[in-house]
Amino acid sequence: MQSNVLIALGSNIKPRLGHLKNAVAAFKENEAIKVVATSPIYETVPKGYLDQEDFLNMVVHIQTDLSAADLLAFCQSIEQDQKRVRTIKNGPRTIDVDILLLDEKVIDTTDLQVPHPRMHERAFVLCPAADIVGQWQVPHLNKTVSTLRDALPQVEKDDVRIAGLSLEY
Repeated sequence: MQSNVLIALGSNIKPRLGHLKNAVAAFKENEAIKVVATSPIYETVPKGYLDQEDFLNMVVHIQTDLSAADLLAFCQSIEQDQKRVRTIKNGPRTIDVDILLLDEKVIDTTDLQVPHPRMHERAFVLCPAADIVGQWQVPHLNKTVSTLRDALPQVEKDDVRIAGLSLEY
């Protein structure tokens, strides 16, 4: 059975747009995945560790019959292919690929938490998500993506702006 999944992508190591394009291409090339929609690309100031470049962020709505574990492994393979290195928490990265929502399931394992545990606090996730799946319900919170975005403090939303970039080559 096909699941509807929301994936977050982020990059702040050059070429930022190239890393996003490569990640979306990897999803499109996987025969077990159908890319349904991609959000606009946003530019975001970093959170947590501040001594780094701004991020490009977007979300992708996919449909897949992969298990959650297999989808997580695929997302991690995209990060490995783009040489993601984890040295500083919330630090610079070539690409970050996170599973945000998987249908209305709640998954809580050592390796995967869905819904993503901090998505409701993050304008860089909620703004692009609301553009394409605003009416999706977020389990546990029983609120839509758009409602969660609208409830964010204005200072959070001010740190996120549409970048005016396209995935088209």
